[in-house]
Amino acid sequence: MTNYDFDLFVIGGGSGGVRAARMAALAGARVALAEEYRMGGTCVIRGCIPKKLMVYASQFSENFLDAPHYGWTIPGAPSFDWPTFIANKDKEIARLEGLYTKNVKAAGVTIFSDRAVFEDAHTLRLLNEGRKLTAEKILIATGNRPTREMGTDHIVPGGDLCITSNEVFHLDRMPRRILIAGGGYIAVEFAHIFHGLGAHVSLVYRGEKPLRGFDNDMRDALCESMAAKGMDVMLGYQFTKVEKRGDCLHAETNKGGVIECDQILLAIGRQPNTDALHVEKAGVALGMKGEVVVDEYSRTSAPHIYAVGDVTNRLQLTPVAIHEAMCFVETAFKENPTKPDHVHVPSAVFSTPELSVVGMSEETALMRGHHLDVYKSSFRPLLHTLGGRPVRTTMKMVVDAKTDKVLGVHILGDHAAEIIQVAAVALRMGATKKDFDRTIALHPTAAEELVTMRTKSYSKVPVERS
Repeated sequence: MTNYDFDLFVIGGGSGGVRAARMAALAGARVALAEEYRMGGTCVIRGCIPKKLMVYASQFSENFLDAPHYGWTIPGAPSFDWPTFIANKDKEIARLEGLYTKNVKAAGVTIFSDRAVFEDAHTLRLLNEGRKLTAEKILIATGNRPTREMGTDHIVPGGDLCITSNEVFHLDRMPRRILIAGGGYIAVEFAHIFHGLGAHVSLVYRGEKPLRGFDNDMRDALCESMAAKGMDVMLGYQFTKVEKRGDCLHAETNKGGVIECDQILLAIGRQPNTDALHVEKAGVALGMKGEVVVDEYSRTSAPHIYAVGDVTNRLQLTPVAIHEAMCFVETAFKENPTKPDHVHVPSAVFSTPELSVVGMSEETALMRGHHLDVYKSSFRPLLHTLGGRPVRTTMKMVVDAKTDKVLGVHILGDHAAEIIQVAAVALRMGATKKDFDRTIALHPTAAEELVTMRTKSYSKVPVERS
């Protein structure tokens, strides 16, 4: 029997890696974890948490607009100080990083502040120390990072003048004019953040409309909301060239003209962190995008090596990585093989207002052969009736017409994510439209609309394929 240094070696100290290391150690395993940057990974250090703090900061500007209509007098013009916010944000992130490290150590995990790469199937080398360590099982949890390439056929001259979501949290000053490239979560969220902080925002996206994969009605509602706020949403556009002229950046597009701005943020996609791992030395297969290929138990092509989280390019959400980590520990250390469940996973785009969803879009449900009853509602929330700003909440429920089962719930509105979290429980339990109808409304709330939408908007049947 081979004597290994550790029962488990985790590469990466993000949400998935930390949870797996802690739970495996608490189950009695000898565990090590290597993290080359900061404990907490993308979510804590330069993702979900600092981004949500920026969202909160950006929303005060709209609160100030509403306040006078509720009788509040605000002396002078409100102003925002970027350095103060960044310093407070960094202080909170450091606090959270400390908690992550403390909890991992308390579980008995050995932490290496270093990059670990594969030497062979059971051996890892710490790059800074040069030390080699062995483990019976290895978990790859290295996450992903922003990409700067807009596809192999579209390398932008001057692209190195742009920033990504890694750098945006540490800018010395807030840009007064920002151009954001992309149409996914990150692009849409930062468009709203900088707009709320007072910047002029232009969103450039090569597609037909942002948030591919979301329900089309909700995508349309979001675009209308962004336009009403005064953002320049430029669809069907791509950069062709970026130049620095004096203190400004000039971006040329495929449709002519030049966009002048102070900062360009590339939010055009992310790529798995596998480039320098040397996984080929361990017999671990990668996919077309560089992701670690795993089976339904998160096991790689090497039976003793597993991978969880964004590096596998499944569902790129922090709670999913944590769930996969828990399933990994059950499978690898508790003799209880457990598959991660990626059904009915709620998600949210933290725009202002929020867009949140659980379950299928209308388009996905039709593609999967469901006959549909669709319920939709759009209304001005009570909060905005006094102020009169053109803010609307849109809700949509997608129902299987044959079984009455609710397939998807979609909300664009204030606190949408908080509502969807509870709706996810209902969908997980197989709730029907009648279950929603029989539930007494909580008044006055926006959420009550989910149980008072009784009039069907329309029905649809899947198109027969020849």
